Amino acid sequence: MYRDRIEAGARLSSLLVPYADPSSIVLAIPRGGVVVASEICRRFGIPMDLLISRKIGAPGNPELAVAAVDPDGEIIWEDDRLAYMGIPTAYIQKQAEIERKEILRRLQRYRGDVPMPELKDKTVIVVDDGIATGLTMKASLRWIRKRQPKFTVLAVPVAPPDVAESISKECDALICPLKPKFFYAVGQFYEVFGQTSDEEVVALLCANNPDFAEGE
Repeated sequence: MYRDRIEAGARLSSLLVPYADPSSIVLAIPRGGVVVASEICRRFGIPMDLLISRKIGAPGNPELAVAAVDPDGEIIWEDDRLAYMGIPTAYIQKQAEIERKEILRRLQRYRGDVPMPELKDKTVIVVDDGIATGLTMKASLRWIRKRQPKFTVLAVPVAPPDVAESISKECDALICPLKPKFFYAVGQFYEVFGQTSDEEVVALLCANNPDFAEGE
């Protein structure tokens, strides 16, 4: 259990010592992951940037991810899951268009005209405040892999054991202190788990990356 996202970030920082070096970059998943990542950046003095993927929720249950859209708008899903739930691909395609628009909105709101960083030959530390199904994170990690980083570390405070095992195959190292057997939602493992605002994301990004601070 964590008091809040700041404490979770501090816990992860203590486990990331072998991976943080001057060539590292932290990619935070907005919005809650930015608060966690800020603690890591503060401790090691490495820059933060953002990685914006979006989940596609199930019909009638938007919190249950059944597919995901990566930063370039590409979709991933698991055929078996869609078949089991009786979800047509037409639904996924329609929702993907909505999420692509939200990705563009967030890119403009958070990044403005600042270009995405070069990831080739860098150590990339991907941070979120937790993982539930892992689909959105898989989309993010596969997007990163295409950019040929030297090493990819996924750092999350909590994830279900089976999801942690599955997602570990998508990165070079997984840092996840809590892997509870009984998992219902990420917020279950925080005493304080309020929503992070767009304004807070922008403020933390500017505080941890001079490229954004200059254009503030």
